Amino acid sequence: MAKRVAVVLAGCGVFDGSEIHEASAVLVHLSREGAQAEIYAPNIPQMHVVDHVKGQPSAEQRNVLVESARIARGNIKDLAKLDVKGLDALIIPGGFGVAKNLSTWATQGKNCSVSKEVEGVLRAFHTARKPIGLCCISPVLAAKIFPGCEVTVGHDTECEQWPYAKTAEAMKELGCRHVNSQVTEVHVDTRNRLVTTSAFMCNAPIHDIHDGIGKMVREVLRLA
Repeated sequence: MAKRVAVVLAGCGVFDGSEIHEASAVLVHLSREGAQAEIYAPNIPQMHVVDHVKGQPSAEQRNVLVESARIARGNIKDLAKLDVKGLDALIIPGGFGVAKNLSTWATQGKNCSVSKEVEGVLRAFHTARKPIGLCCISPVLAAKIFPGCEVTVGHDTECEQWPYAKTAEAMKELGCRHVNSQVTEVHVDTRNRLVTTSAFMCNAPIHDIHDGIGKMVREVLRLA
């Protein structure tokens, strides 16, 4: 029987929603492994809307669920309807929407809060001992909710290849263990059943990011 995996999105677009290439890679690899993806997003307003040509916020207002439906091709459910009992695993792709719409990491860093709905979903899978896959910036959600967990967002020393490495330092301050890794690698926290990979936290060719996400998906399914 096909494993059923919840994929939680945070909008549509790297700067204000889910990173589209990461979300697509998750769905492609789940399909390749014979798993069934069930896509969810919170029915809430976006923190703001970014013009992806100019890289600047615009005056528009958009809804996270409605925008996420663009990636899901309309086959999406309100996150409030997610029932962990019928699912085998959870995956959350990255993108600034994770730090803006699913949490307040973008504005508050380690002092952020995670939305109650998203925290409830993460805790439900964690309590049920069902695996959770997180890539790019989304491991910050686990760092905030599960003290002492092990995750990776790539490297902890900032450079041209790793422009967001300060994220790792902030996560360490929350009490989690950050494990340096390459973009094509994953880290598995067996105690917490967390699988993380850096994805676009790294300036890397898109095929390397795709491959790293593939490893994350396979590890999540192996644990499910």
